Formats: sequence, C-alpha cells, structure tokens
Amino acid sequence: MHKFVRNLITEWRRLGLPVSSGSVVVAISGGADSVSLLLGLHDLKGRGKLDLRIVAAHFNHRLRGTESDADKEFVRQLTTKLKVELAVGAANISMDGNLEQNARLARYDFLCRTADNIDAFGVATGHTINDQAETFLMNLIRGSGTDGLSGMKPVRRLAAERESRACGEEVGDHGPLLFPSSPLLIRPLLTWAKRLHTEGFCRDMGVEYRHDTMNEDTAFKRVRIRKILLPLLEDLNPNIVETLANTASLMQNAAATNGTGPVNDELSLAVLKTLSQADLYDTVRAWLRHHRGDTRSLALKHIQAIERLALSAKSGRLAELPGGANVVRSGGKLVYRDKKVDK
Repeated sequence: MHKFVRNLITEWRRLGLPVSSGSVVVAISGGADSVSLLLGLHDLKGRGKLDLRIVAAHFNHRLRGTESDADKEFVRQLTTKLKVELAVGAANISMDGNLEQNARLARYDFLCRTADNIDAFGVATGHTINDQAETFLMNLIRGSGTDGLSGMKPVRRLAAERESRACGEEVGDHGPLLFPSSPLLIRPLLTWAKRLHTEGFCRDMGVEYRHDTMNEDTAFKRVRIRKILLPLLEDLNPNIVETLANTASLMQNAAATNGTGPVNDELSLAVLKTLSQADLYDTVRAWLRHHRGDTRSLALKHIQAIERLALSAKSGRLAELPGGANVVRSGGKLVYRDKKVDK
C-alpha cells in the first residue's frame, strides 16, 4: 500500500468517517490535490478498506474557455478508466464583486445538490496543509478574529443555503461523529498532506493531472500569498507552511475550549463595558454569528466599529456591516437589524 493511501485511511478513521454502507461525493477539479484524493479513495475501495459508493463531482466554472472544457474531458476520461460514477455541473460565474467568492458559492451549491441527489453522508475535497496556511494568512491580513484564524476544519456541516450561498455550522470536535441526515464537508488531506505529496502520488500512479492557469495570476490575493508572500516567509522559516497550519489548529482548539456561553438576541452596554477588549471582541463575534449564521466577510474594522458604538457616546447610534445589516444602540443595548428589516 502506498504511503499516501495509508495516511488517507488513517485520517479517515481518525475522523470517524463511515467505511461501509454509504455514499460519498468526491469533488474533483482535475488538479493534483483532488485527483490524488479520488485515486486514494478508489485504491482503498479496491483493497476492501472502504465499502462506499464513490461519486466524483466536477464543476465547470467556464472561466478559462477551452481550458475549462479540457479539465472536464480529463475528469471524464479518468473516471471512466477508474469506473467511478461522475456528476458534472456548469455555470456562468458572475464577474460582479469577488470572482473567487462567486465561483466558490456556485461550486458548493452544485456539490450540495449532488450530495442530496444521492443521499451522500458527505462531500470530500482535496484541501491540503498548503491551503490551510494560505487561508490563515488571508484571514490574518484581512483582520479576522479567532474564527478566521482557526482556518478550515477537517469536518464541518455542509448545507446549501438560498440566495446562492453555501456554508454550514461547525461540527464540534474532531473525534468520532454521529451523522445526521444533512451531508458533511470532509477534508481528509487537510492535516497531513502537502502539495508535494499529492503531486508525487499522482506521478507514482502514472496520472497526469491538470494545471489551472488562474493559479498563476497574481491579480488574485491567494495567488499573491502563494507565489510571493509564502516564499519570503520561507526564508525566515523553511517550515512556515506547517507552522501556519499548526497555528490554525491551535486556534481551533482554543476556540473549542473557550466558548462565550449562551448568546442573547441583544447585547447589554453595561455588560460590555465590564469586559476586557479581547472578551468584548469574542462576545461581539459570537453575537454576530448568532444573527448571521457565520462571520464570513466580517473584518476587524467591523468589530471595532461596534466596540466604539458600545463604549463611546460620540460614535453615533449605528454601525454598518457587510451585506447591508446594521447594529444599532438603543435603550442601553445593542440591537442587530438585518437589511430585510431596515429599509
């Protein structure tokens, strides 16, 4: 058994994922990370280590013209050779706003629907340690709090939401899991595999994976982090990728063991004024997550605006948030008002 495959089944079991009687969707773009994941799971099924229905899922973003079509054809040929079922989706991605975010939401909406269609317990993606390090740096630069610096989780809830959004509530710890009917987002490479491992496994298996030219375009923040910032940091610490990923893991553990307790619909100004800045920020983030469902798109400046609203009489009565929502100071409390309420 190849070391990559052995590490994969070890992590699969550690996460408490089913090994028999069930279906799993494997997201595959054609790149080394997702291809190696599909090859590894297929190998485990062939060895009798997994007895699952594996369905590959490829989404064509139509952002690179003939290259995107070539990716789809590559995936079709690979899954045909492996005798793995394939689901294919496509969409014209909106160029308004954040292109990467628009593409991600469309892709996850497709993956959610695919999982629902076959009653899968989860969707597996090929995110690696490198992706975790890049995500940590992106969120650090943006000014994220504990949630953002915790990075990606190996397992989290996956739920396609309305209005073309795709997100989910976090699964508690990383031990054995009891699976409800809703599918999960599973990242079985996240804690142990680097890109050099996924690329090496593909080569060892004799599979030529695809290269996405958009991954070379430094107009995208993630690419600049990957191509410019991380190499600079590697001069200071050759193991910076592992270091950043480990820091994200430590942040996850800290968040899991230092909860903020029950969350009320409104926040008392009197209570907020008794908190340290760190506790105030944690309380506000938990409160916003309670109302918004997640803290995506929230940056440090938004938390600081609410801090000023709570502590300074000169700050006005309102703090604006992404998406059109507001936090209003009223009657000694902070009140969250969604854009659907505030016309």
